[in-house]
Amino acid sequence: MAAQAVQWEHGLLQVKLPLPFALKTMNSYVFTEPAGGYTLIDPGLRTEETLTAWEEVFADHSFAPEQISRIVLTHHHPDHYGLAGYFAELSGAPVLMSRRAHNYAKRLWGEGSTMTEEFADLFALHGMPQHHIDEIKSNFSSFHDKVSPQPKQEQIIYIEAGETLELGGSQWELLDAPGHAYGQLCFYETNKQWIICGDQVLPRITPNISIMPGEGINPLGDFLASLDRLSEYKVKRAFPGHYDSFTTFTSRIAEIKQHHMQRLEQMQMMLQEPLTGFEVCERSFGARVKQSPHQHRFAMAETLAHLYELELSGSISRTERAGIIYFFK
Repeated sequence: MAAQAVQWEHGLLQVKLPLPFALKTMNSYVFTEPAGGYTLIDPGLRTEETLTAWEEVFADHSFAPEQISRIVLTHHHPDHYGLAGYFAELSGAPVLMSRRAHNYAKRLWGEGSTMTEEFADLFALHGMPQHHIDEIKSNFSSFHDKVSPQPKQEQIIYIEAGETLELGGSQWELLDAPGHAYGQLCFYETNKQWIICGDQVLPRITPNISIMPGEGINPLGDFLASLDRLSEYKVKRAFPGHYDSFTTFTSRIAEIKQHHMQRLEQMQMMLQEPLTGFEVCERSFGARVKQSPHQHRFAMAETLAHLYELELSGSISRTERAGIIYFFK
């Protein structure tokens, strides 16, 4: 895939990078800084194809990785975080991210990580057969090379919601955006009414909302509350983590909320009889997700996020049989 870049006003370059998934591309953003240098937001997954795309962008726009002055991350997922350490090594630039996002990146990819086994135990508890778990474990482990090298601790600068960050000569407000990824930040510029929204609001698909071991117990509830807060901002143009920028931010939030309300209702209706999380996943997403362990993990973890929300609201209950959890209405 050839590099695709769109130059916006105010020194913002939107770079579309390749991904080896069903979701074929992700967006990185580059700000030209008035004092010199460049701020790189979400550099993408470390693959040969992505590095080739970046070489084309550097050549086409007449700057070099050594001129990167800061690397900023909306969140810690590998397609956004993967090249952060690589570009930090090349440029000597610091990596800016929230403390919670960094802590979770270390849990995912750091030395001695047990996350693969934690996912395996969670999915087994909710009825997933072992052969599917083994496929997911193998796929999960394959990401380590795609996020290496890790940024060193001394390269990290923590930024948090409620603060402001200067990007391209303008002040951007940092907004908390949990649910898709705890510790995720959106960046909002009041004067232009622009928002860099990571994966919190996407124009063509609904963001994955997953139960993650060791994280929040109700990511869907936290996500929906975040959407309510984001809908209060006046946004003329949104710059998402995937697909093109868009101007329908508030109406898109309403569509995403409606999607999840419908899925919650559908799952609740399934539970006239006790079902495992895996059985609900099968009925909700169909056989197509089993064609890819990556998508299967997303589907299973998102199913559990919806079931936990229903349970916390009192709409369904759970029981346990032979070490497996079943949900029922």
